[in-house]
Amino acid sequence: MLTGRMSSLNNIMDSQVLQAFFTYATVVVLKMMLMSPLTSYFRLTRKVFANLEDTKLASPTVDKKLVRVDPHVERVRRCHQNDLENVILFVLIGLLYSLTGPELSTALLHFRLFTGSRIFHTISYVGALPQPSRFLSFILGLLVTFSMACRVLCTTVL
Repeated sequence: MLTGRMSSLNNIMDSQVLQAFFTYATVVVLKMMLMSPLTSYFRLTRKVFANLEDTKLASPTVDKKLVRVDPHVERVRRCHQNDLENVILFVLIGLLYSLTGPELSTALLHFRLFTGSRIFHTISYVGALPQPSRFLSFILGLLVTFSMACRVLCTTVL
């Protein structure tokens, strides 16, 4: 009984769709993770801190003037927040989608479009590119996730 389950699990793990999903999901999760050090970099280089005790990183004494809001730091933080709202959903829906047995070419299209849209979203957000560049990249990623969610629902309900 256990051997049958293990071979079934091995078959799932051998799936090219699942392997592709793991690759692209890892790329977007790593990109999302890099937003935290980028925020720290912007805070340190602009001497802008969120907490009083953090000011000691830039000044030997606690300096209340360093606890402030900076538009560049906030831009990176908002981009990171947007990643948290979208990448996590992609990972969850994408895993379920991968388990529905989609065609490899269709799955790759979904994964590549989402990954490209999130990378471009970050570039357009942090680089302050003119709209509608950021909006279009956001919408593309959202539509890809909706498309995968529809496939999951159609496969499980029908």
